Amino acid sequence: MVAKTDERTLEASGIRVQFEGVKAVDGVDLHLGAGEILGLIGPNGAGKTTLVNVLSGFQAPTEGSVTMGDQPVTGWSPQRLARHGLVRTFQAVRLFGRLTVLENVEAGGVAGGLSLRKARRRAAELLEQFGLTDRADLDAASLPLGEERLLGVARAMASGPQILLLDEPAAGLNETEGDELLAALTAIRDRHGCSLLVIEHDMRFMMRLCERMQVLDAGRTISIGTPEHVRTDPAVLTAYLGTGREVRDAEG
Repeated sequence: MVAKTDERTLEASGIRVQFEGVKAVDGVDLHLGAGEILGLIGPNGAGKTTLVNVLSGFQAPTEGSVTMGDQPVTGWSPQRLARHGLVRTFQAVRLFGRLTVLENVEAGGVAGGLSLRKARRRAAELLEQFGLTDRADLDAASLPLGEERLLGVARAMASGPQILLLDEPAAGLNETEGDELLAALTAIRDRHGCSLLVIEHDMRFMMRLCERMQVLDAGRTISIGTPEHVRTDPAVLTAYLGTGREVRDAEG
């Protein structure tokens, strides 16, 4: 009997995305292991968001395939992928500002197929895990940026995903807020077994969060490995404005 592949794995093979002759993604392979935290980094315009758009169903690839566990999911809609256990967040959190913090997380659970009663119970549990219980009855629009980002992740977790894709979750956060988010994302993996793929420009944040990193430049993979390997890879240093200062100084 052939062993079944863990549904928390995500595999992309030969992904190409071309816009009017421009190759935004040019033959990229990606493997996200079960329960892994994988960082996707690269200079602006490297193709990171386009690749994640393909993985999450917001962009059809010109070529290539995507598999979740043993299930081919190329071309699936974001809604179908979410029902199958893959959820994606955006840099702009897109909260329901007129709903309370609790109601925002409830909405994520209901959208994921939970009954209102189960969604409310799950929302309360997630707010406790994310340190937002005392904000439950506040309008989401009243939250500071750090708590807004935490709420966005909590809402994404309300449907119980097996794979979570995050697009620049730490953008604009100060050091304290970044540390709180880092702890929350690590807890998602440790408590729920969820696999995480994270795009982020904050290299200090990524070096501390990720077990493995993949670097894109001009639509192609130029490096894959541990944070330490990536930090010292000459190809990565060259890609970052020719100096690599941002990556080289990430642990300084």
